[in-house]
Amino acid sequence: MSTDPGRLDRELIHRWLSEDAYWALGRSREKQDAAIEGSLNFGVYDAVSGLQVAYARVITDRATFAWLCDVYVDRGVRGKGLGTALAGAVRDHLAPYGLRRILLATADAHEVYAKAGFEPLAAPEKWMALGVQ
Repeated sequence: MSTDPGRLDRELIHRWLSEDAYWALGRSREKQDAAIEGSLNFGVYDAVSGLQVAYARVITDRATFAWLCDVYVDRGVRGKGLGTALAGAVRDHLAPYGLRRILLATADAHEVYAKAGFEPLAAPEKWMALGVQ
């Protein structure tokens, strides 16, 4: 696992997200590259081949808040705990900042994130969003 943006396979990340991630279908390469540039990125790489096998992106001020998003594990390596390990690594990486809150949204992977300590919002009625589809 690495936060080195130079190791990211941007073409692969774009393909994963724009073609296979329900939340980012059709996202342009330009939009994805801009998202990478403005974020803290996590890549997971195969120990033997060095190829990227997973990705996560965090938007944060490194003081009070972070949003974990664009978490993707290659279909060929799913079911081996990489998603939970990646979420845990993000949590641990952010811990020294003393953030008040780390949020994420998921339609179908609640159990993956729960294993890393994430819980449903205690008071979802307090939250609002702009631009939600």
